[in-house]
Amino acid sequence: MSDREQPAAHLDLDDLDRKLIAALQIDGRTPFSTLATDLGVSASSVRYRVQRLQDSGLFQIVGIANPLNIGFDRLALIGIRCEPGTGPQVCEALVELAETSYVVLTSGGFDVMVEVVCRDIDHYTDLMFNTLQRVPGVVSTESFFVLQAHKLAYGWGVGNIA
Repeated sequence: MSDREQPAAHLDLDDLDRKLIAALQIDGRTPFSTLATDLGVSASSVRYRVQRLQDSGLFQIVGIANPLNIGFDRLALIGIRCEPGTGPQVCEALVELAETSYVVLTSGGFDVMVEVVCRDIDHYTDLMFNTLQRVPGVVSTESFFVLQAHKLAYGWGVGNIA
């Protein structure tokens, strides 16, 4: 696991935590004072709660760009089959690659699914043949090129801010 993705500590989320997460998933730049007013709590409570969520590894605030709109020509999902028992180690190796934005251990037809973002076809080809397929444990890969990204969203099930 990389330094940027620490395992989340278990926190019991209450209604305020869920509302803060929901609001910040909509706009991560919302001022704490605005959140405090909207939620009927003090700004110091908001600041403390958000810091606690971030420190636990449960929550982070990031900017999300559509790579196809900022000069990256190749976005692909890659299904990977691994030697038996090597899936977790393959994931650990793939997390370290700058081109990976999503790495998950899965069940079904693939052991690992990866999202990669590359500048162009040459960059993608180099990544596939000189890096990804040489990771110990990788047996085979199957690529799915993204032609258009219709939704890039990261707001999951914490409820509405209302």
